Amino acid sequence: MVADAGDRHGRCTRVAAAVRLHRTDDDLRTLFIALRERNFRIWMGAGFVSVSGTWMQSLAVNWYVLQATGSAGLMGVALLLQSLPVLLLSPWAGALADRVPGRPLLLCTQLVHAGLAGLLAAAAWSHVGGLGVVYAISVLGGVVNAVEGPAMGRFGSTIVEPGALTNALSLGSLVNSCGRILGMALGGVAAATVGPAPLFAGNAVSFLGVVVALLAIRPRLGGAGRAQIVHDVEMAGVHGVRAGLRYLRRRPVVLITLGLATVLGSLGRNYQVTMAAMSNGPLHIGASGYGLLSMCFAAGTVLGALVAASQSDLGYQTLIGAGLVTSLLQVYSGLSSGVWSFAAAMVLIGAGAVLIDTTVSARVQLDTDTGMRGRMLGVMSVTGSLAGALGAPLLGWLSEWVGPRQTLVLAGVLTTGACVAAGLALSGARRRWAAPVYPEPVTP
Repeated sequence: MVADAGDRHGRCTRVAAAVRLHRTDDDLRTLFIALRERNFRIWMGAGFVSVSGTWMQSLAVNWYVLQATGSAGLMGVALLLQSLPVLLLSPWAGALADRVPGRPLLLCTQLVHAGLAGLLAAAAWSHVGGLGVVYAISVLGGVVNAVEGPAMGRFGSTIVEPGALTNALSLGSLVNSCGRILGMALGGVAAATVGPAPLFAGNAVSFLGVVVALLAIRPRLGGAGRAQIVHDVEMAGVHGVRAGLRYLRRRPVVLITLGLATVLGSLGRNYQVTMAAMSNGPLHIGASGYGLLSMCFAAGTVLGALVAASQSDLGYQTLIGAGLVTSLLQVYSGLSSGVWSFAAAMVLIGAGAVLIDTTVSARVQLDTDTGMRGRMLGVMSVTGSLAGALGAPLLGWLSEWVGPRQTLVLAGVLTTGACVAAGLALSGARRRWAAPVYPEPVTP
């Protein structure tokens, strides 16, 4: 009897271990389900290279302006100038993304991006133009970003199956986070040693990786997908921007989501400004410390992307919960007394930030019709640019007038209130509105 009991116990233990192993395998397959697509693997590889270069340039520009002027407010102006074209042009860019094939449009934008980064490198090496050149290229880069954003989002959503879209967005956030870490790490070291010009040149080269990927990706769908493209093009051509805005007014849940994203983005996540102000002010850690804090923030975004990728669905409860947590952490970061406590807050805030962004992007794409997706992504680009246009200079000037710590606390309190209000509004709106059936994707 004892032996039988021991055998039964051993069999149960082995069965339980096998079940746990099976669940682990299922979890891993769910976590990386979008990587089954060849096109998506190519797209993510190119994205990693490009994002690394972009963040190298972003850090170099921010620190260059701050060191040249000593003003966090003027650094915010550079971000404002880059955001304004996106704010003004994205609705039309969204309609354009619904009307024209994504591949040729994106090839053009990548080549223009590379040329602008090359011009910035030449200006930095030759010391010609000064701050005016940086501002002018920021404006031109913003114009290209406005055209590129909706087309990039729509193109990326068509290279995976509909059921894998949320996972693809999460893995895209993960790749962006890893690229951000590498870009910030290289940028922090290079900005303090060799100056910004090599970083600008490296960013110019990185855009060529996306060009190669766009040429390597193969169309995934056949005749049905092409017929859907023809239908979407005709609808976009007839109705255009105004139809997109009318459609958005009939989606109150999406409207509330985008409104909350604007508040969180403007007051809660312009950390390029507040981290620089804290580094150059209360923390006294300079350019290398700014790079370190940026890497901590980026490491947190990796954590957040992994959490997002492990979820089968990202709902509105996730959005509100992540918004509340990051807002309270922002208050804590303003009250923290040392570098390491501030850095720890940045890790967690970075995780919450990418979870918020991924959830917003997923809901905007999944809760709207395919024929309107480009225009809805254009509106989402407007909210992102509006957050930069309002938040970057506002937080920069507040940091100068009342101090970086006080700015973080005030902004965190305001975003906490916004999350509570949005949660109540979403609860009421969702009872009055049913999400549409998810449409089939179209070919790139």
